[in-house]
This record gives sequence, C-alpha cells and structure tokens, in this order.
Amino acid sequence: MIERTPVLNIFTYLVMITGVIGMALPIYLVVVTASLPVERIGQTPPAFLPGGELFANLATAFERSGFADQFMNSLTMAVTIVIGKIVLSTMTAFAITYFRFPLKGLVFWAIFVTLMLPLEVRIVPTYAVAANALEPFQQILDGLYISDAIAAVTSIRVKLEWNLLDSFTGLTLPLMATATGTFLYRQFFLSIPNELADAAKVDGAGAFRFFVDIAWPLSRTTTAALAIIMFISGWNQYLWPLLITTDPHMHTVVMGLSQLLPGADQRPEWNIAMAGALIVMLPPVLVVFAMHKLFIKGLMGGGAH
Repeated sequence: MIERTPVLNIFTYLVMITGVIGMALPIYLVVVTASLPVERIGQTPPAFLPGGELFANLATAFERSGFADQFMNSLTMAVTIVIGKIVLSTMTAFAITYFRFPLKGLVFWAIFVTLMLPLEVRIVPTYAVAANALEPFQQILDGLYISDAIAAVTSIRVKLEWNLLDSFTGLTLPLMATATGTFLYRQFFLSIPNELADAAKVDGAGAFRFFVDIAWPLSRTTTAALAIIMFISGWNQYLWPLLITTDPHMHTVVMGLSQLLPGADQRPEWNIAMAGALIVMLPPVLVVFAMHKLFIKGLMGGGAH
C-alpha cells in the first residue's frame, strides 16, 4: 500500500498541474493567435488574451484551404484505415493466439519487429508497390518465361499493372497493416480464460463462432482504444498522401493546412494558419471526448471484465 502524506500529495499535484499547463499552453496560444487580427501578429509584447476575430479567421481559413472537399477525403481515409486495421489485427491476433501452425512464434515476432519500421523508413518501397501493385507477379511471369511463352502462342504480351496512385485505395490500403493493433489484441485474447474457450468447444462452437460470439464482443474496449489511436493517426497523415496523390481533389485537410502557411514573399498571416489548425484538430478532439471512457478502459485492459 502506498503511503499518502501531505508532502507527497503536494508534489503529485504540482507534477500534474505542470503537465497540464505544458500540454494546454500551446493549444491556448493557437486559440489566441487565431482570434487576433493580422496587425497584432508579431507585436511586442505578444498578446496573451484572445481577440475578437476568431470566427472571421476560421471562415477565411476554411475558404482559402478548400477544407470542404478535403474534410470528406480525410474522413473517408481515416475511417477506412480504422476499419481495415481492426479487421486485419483481430484476425491476425486471433490466429496467433488460438491456432497452432509451424513457426507461429516467428510469425508473431516478425510482425512485432515492424514496430521499429515507421512509414518514413519504408516509404520508397511502399510507393513502388503502390505505383504497380502487380509488379512482383509480373517479375515472376518474366523470370519463369511464362510471359514469353504466352506471347509466342497468342502474340499477346502479358503486362500486369494495378496503379494505386491518386485513389482512395492507394491512400488507405498500404496503411492498414498494424503491428500495434495485433499486439494489443493478442495480449487481450491471452487474458481470456482458457475455460471459456474449452466450454465453447464443448458446446460445439467452432473457431469462427467463438470469435464472433465471445472473443470479439469481449474486446469492445480494446477495439475502442485502438480505433481512437488509429483514427487520429490516419487523420494526421501528411507524408503518404503528399506522395501518393497529385490530383488536388484527393488532397486531405492536413495537406490543405500546409497551404495556409505563409511563404517567404507573402504576408505572414499566422492568425489564418492557426485558425486552420483549430479546424483540422476539431474532429480528433471530438472523437476522443466522445469515446474517452472506452479509451481509458481499453488501455487499462478492462475489456475482459
């Protein structure tokens, strides 16, 4: 049992207050900057109280950036990524936990090691695959001279090509695999009592029935926690959409936000840029507020209770 003393309580509250101030102060400064007229940006001393131009700056940022279409693109991208990650990670974790197959441990650790490989490290090969997802199969056909044989018989040259550029498939499909989700679900499935699986087997439930009726419903809070994390990650994606899309109609809100940043030869309207930042961060904040209880339970491993 941890001893509670006045000194320890005061120190604990000081640490908590310092942490809250450290996280909230940048957001407060963004709100203040977004509410100021452009004439007050860069003044000395800097403004620490909000102005009266917040809604006007928000409207200007929304109009200049083209957020109307980009919001739908980002929402579609984030939701699709969340669904794909949950489906793939649950199926993978369930198979690793309950099925027996050769090299099962090696498969899990191969997936787990990919946590050390962020998207920025594998961006070039991922882009190469997205440019033509069927290129490996084309190389197999060419290497085995199958394409040459088909061309000799039919005079038709087999050329496999599936271009994912400038498409929602290209925006979402390469980002659906998640080692984090697989690890979280595996740890949760390991916490389910073996007696529950044995009872389901005695009742005649197969693996799919056990997954749908028992394992998946029990993982509700884990799913909520993972969904929130992956939604925020998908919403905030910038590098991959910037690389995979050239059509302005496929741009996301984060890409639109970068258009609000003042250039070297432009008037430094940081109030408009900060207003755009407030618009972009609103959906993730709403998701966290709406699901924060499930999020906390999921991180604490409360799904099995």
